[in-house]
Amino acid sequence: MADWKEQLAIYDQLVDLCPRFERKGKTMPYTSANGYMFSLLNKDAELGIRLHKESGERFKEEHNTTIFKSYGAVMKDYVLIPDGMENDLQTLAVYLNEAYDHVMSLPPK
Repeated sequence: MADWKEQLAIYDQLVDLCPRFERKGKTMPYTSANGYMFSLLNKDAELGIRLHKESGERFKEEHNTTIFKSYGAVMKDYVLIPDGMENDLQTLAVYLNEAYDHVMSLPPK
């Protein structure tokens, strides 16, 4: 996994591929919509994306990954983006847009 600054640059490139939303946060970069966060870069330079439960389970199986934790807490419905996947920004953008669509389908906070 890249160091934090490298991972932040990759995260910014990823979000730039998705014009419906923008990255927020300076020390804890994230995306949010409809009152819900749906992606997060944690202090360990790990990227998590919030997917619908079924999509998250399928993602974990297909990409041999697990749940996402930030500051020791399990992030509900988030999946950990596995090492190496940050090299495929087009695929990640599909998942990030899916995450956006998911939170937009939830009741607003």
